Amino acid sequence: MARGRHRSTDYSRRRRDDDDEEDPDEFKILEKADKQWAWMKESKFKRMFEEIEGGLEGVLGTGQFEWVDRRVFDQVFDRLTLLSIYKLMKAGSIDTIEYPIARGKEAHVFYAKSLEGPVAVKIFHTSNAVFKNLMQYIEGDPRFGGLKRRHRDLVTIWVRKEHRNLMRLKKWNLNVPEPLAVFNNVLVMEYIGVEDGPAPKLRDVEVEDYEGVFDKLLEFLCISWHDAKLVHADFSPYNVLMQDGEPVVIDVGQAVALAHPSANEFLVRDVTRLVEWGNKQGVDITVAEAMYEVLHYRQEEE
Repeated sequence: MARGRHRSTDYSRRRRDDDDEEDPDEFKILEKADKQWAWMKESKFKRMFEEIEGGLEGVLGTGQFEWVDRRVFDQVFDRLTLLSIYKLMKAGSIDTIEYPIARGKEAHVFYAKSLEGPVAVKIFHTSNAVFKNLMQYIEGDPRFGGLKRRHRDLVTIWVRKEHRNLMRLKKWNLNVPEPLAVFNNVLVMEYIGVEDGPAPKLRDVEVEDYEGVFDKLLEFLCISWHDAKLVHADFSPYNVLMQDGEPVVIDVGQAVALAHPSANEFLVRDVTRLVEWGNKQGVDITVAEAMYEVLHYRQEEE
């Protein structure tokens, strides 16, 4: 597993350096641009975009992975996303973005390189249609009270939510990607895989010890519930990578705090999905038995 010695940073809260004091004005100018790429012709942004473009050359390459065509590039790398990437490049969190390794309804994930080694860069889409259905995971979570309804605010909240959830799970030594940096709709994380490609998903590989993997994933749910005080809320073999025989849980943006009104419902759903997968692999356990283990985890340790 590729691990760098990074410190997680939220650049949206970090005090700007003297060179960045004009950033707020830059964002206002970009928001008022009549055409999507008109701003790039302005002398103020030309050098900046040339630096960004050099770091994104790999994205439009060719190879064994699903490379990004120009249409998708324009959708994913809008002007505010490019500015966010530029900010992270200046900080050293991103050096180059090489190729896409995953895509979903909410985000594209890219293999990238920082000054300290390989990283994964998750770029969240900024279209209204994507995030309007995600409010159920935010409303009711006390960590995100007073949420503004503007779409851009919602995307930013969602990205910070995944960043905070990863930090919270990592605090309890749970096997998730280490969060490294975040700014606006861009999240930089530990890369799980090798240079030639990401670690495979659990659903796509044959496992020697299915019962052992099941036990580790059930323990993940136990520790998340009792110690991290979180429920994943979308637990499935689709959201687990296998690295050197060990399961790594990903996509934790929708994870909610126990105070969320649907936390119990989400826990039952997560346990049910895990048991259904385990049963298909020959693990002899019922949902009731697995739920008992989760709810009485600390009592059984005593």
